[in-house]
Amino acid sequence: MNVQETLNGYKTRLEAYLNALPMTGAPETLRKAMRYSLLSGGKRLRGCLLLAANELAGGAEKDALPFAAAIEMIHAYSLIHDDLPAMDNDTLRRGKPTNHVVYGEAVAILAGDALLSHAFEVMAASPHPRALPALREIAGAAGVGGMLAGQTLDVTMEGARPNMALVRAIHEGKTAALLTAPVTAGLLLGGAEEKELHAGREYGYHLGMAFQIVDDILDLEGDPALMGKTLGKDTAEGKLTWPACVGTAQAKKDAQAHIQAAADALAPFGGRADFLRQLAFSTLHRVQ
Repeated sequence: MNVQETLNGYKTRLEAYLNALPMTGAPETLRKAMRYSLLSGGKRLRGCLLLAANELAGGAEKDALPFAAAIEMIHAYSLIHDDLPAMDNDTLRRGKPTNHVVYGEAVAILAGDALLSHAFEVMAASPHPRALPALREIAGAAGVGGMLAGQTLDVTMEGARPNMALVRAIHEGKTAALLTAPVTAGLLLGGAEEKELHAGREYGYHLGMAFQIVDDILDLEGDPALMGKTLGKDTAEGKLTWPACVGTAQAKKDAQAHIQAAADALAPFGGRADFLRQLAFSTLHRVQ
């Protein structure tokens, strides 16, 4: 199978798991708002990375699915909050009205909070012997030293003079952290050795950095119909982006360098990691 066929296989099984989540106890309005964003499509890149890393390390997919679902719930919560008027004030996400447009700001905030909380409920219920270390990886990436740190810098430094050190810190936090964690968590669940965990961490970091650089470029050059969201907002709002620091041409070269570094990091796995290598290189050509 090629990289897209393999990715679609992971995604199909993950979507089935997400669809079956009961979300027991949630009032119907909250449940609908949670499912609206969680099941609105998307690449499922983070969850698929976790499943692929777990398989690479020899783990069983049934043990990894709760964690893959959790990382997708955390990602969905972050997007709900990111779209709010107090943050990026977006009305379109994946070609559909954003959560707060459909359900109102109060319910959207609660839906994001609920998805985050439910993610940890699902992971904590796992009887896997390495569930706690995997949960810790994901919690750290989503928390104050990871995604939240990057998001805070992103919203508080709007209009600041372009600064590469600051942009790198934003990208490391808001994107690279939550692309590294599913790789390391998946490897942990599969029983990977320390050198393999190190390789996975390097892979996830460089993949995440490239992913966000490409995202910055797509905000300038992408097709709104394919992206499913409003483009050009980074420049309009004075966001600190990679192209703002080095220009679009150099940003493309830097993305390529990060992807090569991601591929090189997988050397300890040999040919078994070909899917992850191909997935990394496909990031350079994505249009959404």
